[in-house]
Order: sequence, then C-alpha cells, then structure tokens
Amino acid sequence: MAADSMEIDDSLYSRQRYVLGDRAMHQMAQSSVFLSGMGGLGIEIALCFVAVQAVTLHDTKQCETWDLGCNFFIRKEDVLSQRRRVEVVCPRVAELNPYVHVDISSSALDDNTDLSFLRKYQCVILTEARLNLQKRVNDFCHSQQPPIRFIGCDAYGICVRVFCDFGDEFEVSDPTGEEPKEIFIQNITQDNPGVVTCMDNQPHGLQTGQSVIFREVGGMVELNGTTQQVSVLSPHSFAIRDTSLLQPYAHGGFFVLVKTPKTYRFETLEQQLCDPQVLIPDFSKPEAPLQIHAAMLALETFQEQHSRLPNVGCLQDADVLLKLTEEVNATLKNKAPVNTELVHCLSRTARGTLPPLAAAVGGVASQEVLKAITGKFAPLQQWLYLDAVEVVRPLQALATEEFFPRGDRYDGLRACIGESMCLELHKLRVFMVGCGAIGCEMLKNFALLGVGLAKSSGEVSIVLFSSAVSLQTTSYSAAEATCEINPDLQVEAHLNKVCPATENIYNDSFYSSLNLVVTALDNVEARRYVDSRCVSNQRPLLDSGTMGTKGHTEIIVPNLTESYNSHRDPPEEEIPFCTLKSFPSVIEHTIQWARDKFENAFVHKPSLYNSFWQTHSSAEVVLQRMQTGESLEGSFQVIKLLSRRPSRWEQCITVARLKFEKYFKRKALQLLHSFPLDTRLKDGSLFWQSPKRPPTPIEFDLKDSLHFTFIVSTARLFAGIYNISYTEKDLSEETVARILATVKIPQYSPSEKVSRSTDESAKKPDQMKMPVSSEEEREAIVQLEEAIATDRGLQMSPLQFEKDDDSNGHMDFVTSASALRATMYSIEPADRLKTKRIAGKIIPAIATATAAVAGLVALELIKVVGGYEFESFKNCFFNLAIPVIVLTEPAIVKRTLIRNNIYFSIWDCWTIFGHEDFTLSEFMNAVREKYGIEPTMVVHGVKMLYVPVMPGHSKRLKLTMQKLIKPSVDRRYVDLTVSFAPEADGDEDLPGPPVRYYFSPGAGTP
Repeated sequence: MAADSMEIDDSLYSRQRYVLGDRAMHQMAQSSVFLSGMGGLGIEIALCFVAVQAVTLHDTKQCETWDLGCNFFIRKEDVLSQRRRVEVVCPRVAELNPYVHVDISSSALDDNTDLSFLRKYQCVILTEARLNLQKRVNDFCHSQQPPIRFIGCDAYGICVRVFCDFGDEFEVSDPTGEEPKEIFIQNITQDNPGVVTCMDNQPHGLQTGQSVIFREVGGMVELNGTTQQVSVLSPHSFAIRDTSLLQPYAHGGFFVLVKTPKTYRFETLEQQLCDPQVLIPDFSKPEAPLQIHAAMLALETFQEQHSRLPNVGCLQDADVLLKLTEEVNATLKNKAPVNTELVHCLSRTARGTLPPLAAAVGGVASQEVLKAITGKFAPLQQWLYLDAVEVVRPLQALATEEFFPRGDRYDGLRACIGESMCLELHKLRVFMVGCGAIGCEMLKNFALLGVGLAKSSGEVSIVLFSSAVSLQTTSYSAAEATCEINPDLQVEAHLNKVCPATENIYNDSFYSSLNLVVTALDNVEARRYVDSRCVSNQRPLLDSGTMGTKGHTEIIVPNLTESYNSHRDPPEEEIPFCTLKSFPSVIEHTIQWARDKFENAFVHKPSLYNSFWQTHSSAEVVLQRMQTGESLEGSFQVIKLLSRRPSRWEQCITVARLKFEKYFKRKALQLLHSFPLDTRLKDGSLFWQSPKRPPTPIEFDLKDSLHFTFIVSTARLFAGIYNISYTEKDLSEETVARILATVKIPQYSPSEKVSRSTDESAKKPDQMKMPVSSEEEREAIVQLEEAIATDRGLQMSPLQFEKDDDSNGHMDFVTSASALRATMYSIEPADRLKTKRIAGKIIPAIATATAAVAGLVALELIKVVGGYEFESFKNCFFNLAIPVIVLTEPAIVKRTLIRNNIYFSIWDCWTIFGHEDFTLSEFMNAVREKYGIEPTMVVHGVKMLYVPVMPGHSKRLKLTMQKLIKPSVDRRYVDLTVSFAPEADGDEDLPGPPVRYYFSPGAGTP
C-alpha cells in the first residue's frame, strides 16, 4: 500500500482491509510509529502492525541466549556474534511488508534524553522501560498538540499489562466496527412517542441514545430520510419522537443505524497510577486487575531499591515484595485486598517470560496501536492486566532448583514453569490440523516453548485441508520457518484432508500416539469431525478461531469438559429460493444471485455437458436413441447447450447482450405482468410491500460503464467455457459497440406459464428431473440434427470461481451482475470489495486477533501437559474492537445416570472383546455381566441389529456379530448404540455410552 498513491494492495491486505476499512488503511499508510524494546513483548507488537508508513524500532541491548526463547527473529548465530537485537530484528521485520519503511535507533532513552525527536511520530510504544521513563515520555506525548498517542506495555513472568493514553480528547469514528444492517419494519404507532416494531421479531441490536435513519416507509412518509434518536423498549421495539401528527403508518420501510463519532478522554500515566481505570477480563476473580496493579507497582519500587528483579525462588525477596505491595496498596484510591499468592508467584517468575502470554497481550497492544493511529474502534481505557497464576499455581511445591537458569534458550520459560515441565513440553507429540494464520501463530509459540523436540522424539504434525500447490508451499514454508526459530523442533507437514476418507492414515493407532490435538480451522464441520475423533480416542483438543477483531478459544479435556460437539451453534440461514429468484430485498440477495448465475452457467452446465458426452460416445448415437423414443437423462439440457454453442467472439458478445436483456429487463417486465403494482393479498394488504420490492426494467446503455462491464465479462466467461480465443482489441468499447449494433433483440411478450409461487420453503427445481413434453422432445431432436450438421464440439471447459485473480473476469461478472440486479430492485449496490467478501465467503482477519488466540491456546497447552485440575482451565472470548475480553471456565462434563449409580459421560466408551464365532446373544450377556445392566436394543449406525419388537429379531440372537455387522477385512471394531432395560415396566429404554465391540481378543491393541 503506497502512501503517496493511496492504493491498497489487495493481495497483501485483503483480509485486514475487511476489518479496518479503506479510510483506516489510508490513515495507517500516513502514520509513523516509535516502538522501544525488542524483547519478546516488543517483537510481538511489531509483528502485528506492519501496515503503517514508517516504524522506528528502538533497543540498546545485545542478543543473549535468553532471547532465543522469546524473540522469534533472533538466531543462535546472532547471539554468538554478539549483535545488537535491533540490528537483527530490523531487516526481518522489514521483510514482512515492502511498503513499510523500517529504521532503527540504538541511542539511549532515559531521564536525560531530549524527547523532541518523538514529535514526528503519531504513536509511541514503550516496552522494557522503567516506570519513571514511561511517565516522562507519556507526559511529553500528552502535552503535544495534537497529542502523540502513548502505549506502555510490561511483562514480568506471569503478569502483563497494557496502558493507553490517547490525549484529553480522542475522537473515534466507529467505536464497534460492526456493519449496520437494514432492519425491516412491522409497524410504527401514531403516538407520543411513536413505537417502532421490527418485522418477524428480528432483534434490532440498538442501544438507547443511538440514532437510526428511516427509508421507504409507506404512509408515514414524513419519517423517510430523517434521523431519529431511539429509546430501546425491547429487543424488537424502540421509541422515537412524537409521531401523533404524522400520517398513519401503512406498510413497509426499514431503518439503519447511523454511526456517530464518539469522544474518549484519557488521563496521563501519573494521574492513573493511584486511581486506575481497568478492564476486568475474568469475572471469577474481578479484583485481580487491581491486585496485579499494586503488585507490579511494588515490583517497580523493588527494582529502585535493589537495582534488580527478585531472585528466582528467593523467599526473602518474595516477603520484601509482599511488604512493598501492602505499602503501595495503602496509597491507592481504587484498590483491592492484596493477593499474597499472586505476589509470591510474581516474585518467583519476574525474571522469566511466558512467550504465549507475551503473544496474547502483544496482539491486544497492537490493536490499540491501530486504534491510536486510525481512530477506529473503541480504545482501551486505560489499563489491561492479565496473569497466568493458574499456570504456575500447581508448580509452587517443586524444588527451587527446578526454576534456576541453565544457560540455554529456555531459561526464561524455565523460571516460570520449571525444568520438569519444560522437559514434558519437549517430549510432546501434537497433531495440528490447519496451517493458516492461526496455525502459523501457533507454530511460533510451539517453537518458543520447545514443543516436540527431535532429541526427545516429539513431533508436531501440520495437516492441511487441500493438496493445492499453493497450500503445499504454505505448509512446507511454515514448517521451515518454525525450524528456523527453533532448529531442534521436529515438524512433519501433511497434505491430507482430515476426514472419514483418510481414517486409514489418521486411524486409532495414530491418535493413540498423540498427546493432544490442536485445530486451526475455519469451518464448523471440520471442527466437529476432529472433535469426534478426539472424543473417541480420549485425546485433549485445543480449538480456536477468529473473525475480524473477534476471537475464541475452547479447551476440551477428556473426562473434565464437554466437547465441541456438545454445543450446537444455530445453523446459518439460507436465502429462500423465491427470494433469490424474484424478490431480493438486501444486497446479500443480489450478490448470492450473481454468484449462483456464475456457478450455474460457467461451472455446473459445462460439467454436466462433459459428463454427458463421456457417457455417450457420439452425437449420432444419441440422436438414434432419441429418435426411437428412448429417454436419456440430461439430454435436453445438453442438446440446448450444444445447439446454442457460440464459435466466435462476436457470438459471445451477442449471448451476453441477450443475457442482459433477460436478466435485467424481461425478468422485471414478467414479474410486473404476473404481479402488477396494485396486486393485493387475500387479507387486502399490498403484495409489493417491504421486504418485497417491485423491480424496474433496465434499458441497455453501452455508455453506462456497469452495462459495458457486464457485457464484456459475460462474453469473456462464455468464451472461456467454449474455448474461443479473443484479443485485447476485442474487449475495446469500439469493437463491442460495433458487434452490439448488429444484435437483434427479439420482441418481448409476457408469458402466462411463469410460476407465481412465493413460497419461501420451496427449493430450486432439479432441471435434470423436470418432465419434458413431446413438443420439447421433437425440438431437441431437430436441434441435435442441426448441431451434427454444423459439427459443433462435444467438449467444454468448466471454470472454477477465483475471486483473487482480477484478470479473469470472474469478479467483474459477479460485481456488475449484482449491482445491476440491485439497481433493478432499488437496492443500494455494493462496491467490488464488499461484493468480493460476500461472494467469496471471505472471513475477515487481522494479525492482532490471531496472535491473541494463539497465545491463549498455548497457555492452556501447558496446563494440559501438566495434567491440571478442571478449575485451572480457561476458555476465552474477546472482541478487541470494543474492547472486551472474557475468560471463563470450560463447560464441565455432564454425567448421565443410567440407574443404580451407573453413570456415563461423552468420554465413556464401554468395551466388549469377541471372536469370530461370538454371537449377538453372547454380546448382550457380556455387556450385562461386565457392566451390571441388561441391554434391550443394539444398533449399528442406522442399521438395527436387535430390536425385540421387530419381527424375526429374536432369531438374530444366535447369529454371529461378524455376520450381522459384515465388517471390512481391516476393521478391528465398531461402536454400537445400546439401550438398556428400564427399572419399571412401561418406562422408556435407558440410554448409555457407545459400546465398542472388538472382533477379536487382541484387536484393542493399537
């Protein structure tokens, strides 16, 4: 993204662009940032805001072995050659984005430094800086006009903090970043105040004091185009101004939230120290932020008095820090009781570093940098404190020597979690499914933690969901980059889809060899499948995901928590077929319509065409069979394509012009013929009222750029599927105009056969299975005879929708077709960027959120490895835009009572070992004897093996399990659903866990 031209490089910024918007991207491209401190936290921040115009990296320290465990850009050779950290980091940060100018400074930054050099920056971030220096720099930044936005970040062992000061008045253009939705109106009362009710009880999502603008309201037309402040009455209704003197509401209309700027006021660091304004991320310990605040201020005093941090495991230092914390706490206006355990943990770990914690808070801090320079999203006011007490609490009883440094890259980590835990991480065998943005961030954390070292026979497996060449490059590049950070790491890249079809690869033996599974996926179904395999094989699963600035983490531990499949998100609403076909009301409908048109015309039909001719050897043979009255599936659709097949570029232009006439003029004329504007429903209400919009026919105009784009892009796509070549000159307006001048548009006459269905539950009809009349059969035979006579080809080239290649015409077609249909229905058209996001189903993403979720997951990974109790684990949901961070306990596993103190959970699986002659009767007896409860019904998948009330099932008791199930040769077991006898007659059968039946006694061994 060049700052001078303000062009945004979509190949680099597309995902981030959807999160921030073009205005914010342009502001970033004109901003300069100063970042001090190239330790673990500083480099995490630098990684996430590389889209600015210029960044100065400041640091005065040399590379040490310690840095290898927290700074992923420093290598062993940098330590050996005693290079400065900032000199090492600078070129590697610069490689991330060629548009960003990165320079360095290694000058002293202290109490004597002239701070005037900071005036050229819009934002200053300090890490690894003492509090007095932070206060001095902050006072300078706050005093400037306009203020320089200041962010201070600190990480000491298990405690981290972020402080923000953006000046006395900081205006935010868009506090939430959420795209306002059009909400249709059911009714507006003629009252004081007027009450607006949403159609179909749709939630409006408004807050009292916000404003909305009204459009297309029937009857109470005075509201149209006006902005009204709302007072929320319920999730589906709100009050506005006095409407008693307006005309009565008749029908239709919608409202949209009006985004209004909001001003935030900040105090300086000095002012905030005694009365801090803090964010509470964990409501199970709401006092924690203030407790950490006091402890970290006391740690600052400790350093002033002793010129060092507390020594690892030194009880005397811990007591001194506790006393200082109590003294500091007494001076605070906003305070909480001193937490002795927290202070002792901070004292013991202050010299150490937890890379995942630095990653998580680095993502949060980076988001605040973006807010500071763009004025988009609500800023942090003014402190964020996070701790990882749950990580170190179970380790306090270990010998002090466990935490002493040993002169290697893990000294910082060892100071926090001890040598034994480090060794457990080294031996870990992890299966990571997915290697996109989150996956790569996860690998970075694994490398710093030393997860899966070659010398310990550990292994991290990266598995992608496609074998596309580009994804192969991604997976192997990620593996190589991870090993550059930590050469001892063993990474194996796989390219197999993880699904039932690959269970011969990712079988039970494979899962049994793992310690845990990490998912970095972007779709629910894949998550559900991996979760089911983890439950079946009793393996922990760490899941996470992001969407824009939002993120979540979910920790799934055998026998402690519920699984991913234990909760069901509401299914994504499908757009009704009749809405797409005839009654679009919002831009998403027209974009999906255009996308469907692409899929049908340029993917589905050519594929059907090729498939048909692969089945049938020649057109002559097909003609003979049809002449004898034989019906061939798909023949009529294929013959239609064959008879209309263009052979020259001019014919492609003609086809495109006829499509324009059909889609944007005749469709409207036909609808208005079938449903005139004055059409009324049975209850007397108008047919054409919100959300239905009457169409307006569009007259073709070559001088309209939208019309021209549609014609050219459509012609190019038809040329593509029919293998017709064209030149650059053929795409010119002059050539296209010349061809169009010869096109004859048939006279339109409305059809009486067109369906008048408005049923929203109706599905799109299958063209292959629609009945064909004898007249259509005769016409098809004639068309086929003509096609044979002209020797038209029997091969087409189906396209594959590719949104990211601007040269292929795919997005030109979808954008122009959607915009034209939107215009036809009086819907505000979407620009190319928005159309691309919706048509391509792009999930907005930003590095700040991916860094945060990966860090949070890696913290939980340590707890899983340590075998911690349920209370130690944390799930997280956050929205960095607002900002909100919510840490909660996972859902505890539910245990279901069968009877007589026999319980089961999702993690339970009863096992029965059989043999080749093992009968169904023996199976049921074995279950009863082993588990003390009588089976009554046995089901395998959808096949009922034994249901007593079913005729003939009693005879099955003598049959062998082999004969009933008919397993494949390599199948070792099956999971059976078994119901059990109720305690009283007449009650329903009781549920139970799956019963895993092994076909031979030794089959349970992996």
